[in-house]
Amino acid sequence: MNKRVLHTLEFDKITKLLSEEATSSCGRALCESLEPVTDRNAIEEAQQETSDALGMLLREGSISFGDNRELSREIAALKIGSPLSAAELLGIAKLLNNADRARHYGGELPEENSLKPLFDGIMPMTQIAKEIERCILSENEIADDASPELKSIRRAIIHTGEKIHSQLNKMVNGSLRTCLQDAVITQRDGRYCIPVKAEYKSGVKGMIHDQSSTGSTYFIEPEAIVNLNNELKELRIREKEEIAAILRNLSASLGEHTDEIIENQKILTKLDFIFAKGSLALSMNATRPVYNKKRRILLRKARHPLIDKEKVVPIDVGLGDSFDLLVITGPNTGGKTVTLKTIGLLTLMGQAGLHIPTLDRSELSVFTKVFADIGDEQSIEQSLSTFSSHMKNIVTVLRYADEQSLCLFDELGAGTDPTEGAALAISILDHLHQRGIRTIATTHYAELKIYALETPEVENASCEFDVATLSPTYRLLVGIPGKSNAFAISEKLGLSKKIIESAKARIGTSEKSFEELISSLEAERQKAEKERLELEEYKARIREHEEHLHDKKEKIDNRRDNILRQANAEAKEILEEAKRTADETIRIFQKAGPGASMKELEKEREKLRGAIRGREEKLAMKAETVRNGQQVKAEELKAGDAVRIASMGMDGTVETLPDQKGNLYVRCGALRTRTNVSNLMRIDEETLEKKDKEREKERIHEENFSRKASASKGPAASMIRAELNLIGKTVDEAVPELDKYLDSAYLSHLSTVRIVHGKGTGALRQAIQRHLRQVKYVKEFRLGEYGEGDAGVTIVTFREN
Repeated sequence: MNKRVLHTLEFDKITKLLSEEATSSCGRALCESLEPVTDRNAIEEAQQETSDALGMLLREGSISFGDNRELSREIAALKIGSPLSAAELLGIAKLLNNADRARHYGGELPEENSLKPLFDGIMPMTQIAKEIERCILSENEIADDASPELKSIRRAIIHTGEKIHSQLNKMVNGSLRTCLQDAVITQRDGRYCIPVKAEYKSGVKGMIHDQSSTGSTYFIEPEAIVNLNNELKELRIREKEEIAAILRNLSASLGEHTDEIIENQKILTKLDFIFAKGSLALSMNATRPVYNKKRRILLRKARHPLIDKEKVVPIDVGLGDSFDLLVITGPNTGGKTVTLKTIGLLTLMGQAGLHIPTLDRSELSVFTKVFADIGDEQSIEQSLSTFSSHMKNIVTVLRYADEQSLCLFDELGAGTDPTEGAALAISILDHLHQRGIRTIATTHYAELKIYALETPEVENASCEFDVATLSPTYRLLVGIPGKSNAFAISEKLGLSKKIIESAKARIGTSEKSFEELISSLEAERQKAEKERLELEEYKARIREHEEHLHDKKEKIDNRRDNILRQANAEAKEILEEAKRTADETIRIFQKAGPGASMKELEKEREKLRGAIRGREEKLAMKAETVRNGQQVKAEELKAGDAVRIASMGMDGTVETLPDQKGNLYVRCGALRTRTNVSNLMRIDEETLEKKDKEREKERIHEENFSRKASASKGPAASMIRAELNLIGKTVDEAVPELDKYLDSAYLSHLSTVRIVHGKGTGALRQAIQRHLRQVKYVKEFRLGEYGEGDAGVTIVTFREN
């Protein structure tokens, strides 16, 4: 791939971002050397590796390859039998431990995982690494237990040193105290000495090793410890020899496994590179592109990866389906060049095995060459004007481009006479179009807009501009030619209307008609867009109202079923009690016989009447059981008291006091009903307020819906979509919207729906899945598979309803 194009499309900045995700110097070097390839199998393999790495990062968390390092010098030394230093041996031990951690991170991967061969290819060498770390404590310290000989030597060194100190302490604190400059023991050239005053040097027998800068002190090794110092020096030499032997042995053990070490180092470097790609995809919220063989590009909500994802405006753009040449027009700073660079850069990223920042199911094709003529190419050194420099690049494009190429031109034909420039631009684009080469060009020339309108398989597009705010919206509108909006912008900025009208008069009739046509089309588009948004809002309100009516119907059905069940139960109880009463009456009269006393019979009859009255009172009071309900007395009632009508199960407030027969009116929301005081029970004010709030909420909801529905335009609600996009929402915003959507989807008899939450940090995905576990009518859910959106999507299956 052309190096200049990689720089023009800023692919080098992508590799820099990628290298920042790597954790080792070797991995970073591999990231920085990444370039797009043209072999489709290699691209698909690299994309699969990135997908598998991304999946492992989401499931297992991150992994570091920081102890991986370049070992070419160490390996060369080992192969010829040269010993390594303690620092070099420790470095290899850390690399081997890193390899072991990576092997365990890979775990038991399924066979279809593309990273399984890499993880399985790591050679475990933990024993050698442990032996190195046992013997070498740091770069400058060898453990005493590294060998029995070293332990013995160091023990002897300590013992000899103690003997020397003992004898010197006797001298320092005894007979030589007055001869010494200080009562200390010091060393010179590795031998113990004492600081003797110059005037007493002849009085102390021994070897002079040094003299102070002033000449007042001599450092003398007393004769009594010369042999001990000699012995100590010999022990130090033996210690160095033993350490060298230990390092030779450790190096020799590594030398037997140089091939395994090299292989482990290569695998760690490649894994670091692959996981850097996965980590970059995670940070960009990127997805795997689908590759086709039709030279077709279809980008859904594509974002430029170098622009802050919170600020960038996603675009939908395609090429190679119904048209192979796209002409983008619009004002300066409107997003034309960004659109051009986005398409080119995402093409390069995909062919380099990187995921691209788009929605899933975006499509790319493999292009053997990508050409880009973007930006100011003026060259002072080569005495080339902007136009000449651009034309030189265009000549190169026309010479080497073929059907497998993608050509991108920014401001084609600019920098020269507009008439000639437009004619050249049309001829160049038509030449590429006739050859079937996929091409995208930006321009201000109206002639190119007309060419796109008149030529089959050539399409116009524009970057939307809001004249009212003098700012671009950065939205790409395919199928609509753009305007420069020079007159509108100038007028907004205060240019005299007289000058603007004069300028308009100087435009030819055909150009003016064309601009007016574009303005008319843009106005119609905005009107259609507004009506579409209103229709969607109307549909949303219809769905909301349907949900509300469904909930209300469900509550009514439940209450009706409860009332019927209670009524049936009480009817059965009444029949049984009536039967018992009748049986008892018959038994009493039969027992009394013909000679029975009328007084006794009247007493029994009054007893039966009392039982019947008690049953009637019980029926009047018991429509449903209320925890805090109390029977009401007429004299205790006053207007405004909170009561429940037992026979109806409704709560309300007393509106009138009972009359002589105990009848009164009770207000239950909008309903005013007449009942008897015997059919009332007292309830607390809190219960009534809660009921009133619920009724008021329902009333307001219905009024709002009726008002909005009457003011809106559009047909009745259509079937609910099988996809809900929650990307960009917080957990608190997403969960209620998800809950409402699931109810609507289930009532619409959808069997499966798709919840788009993106990848991000995973917090939104986890919250959604926690909520799905609590929804009774959800049968199962799973993360999306390849082609469904991967980990950025959850597929939900409902139970049959």
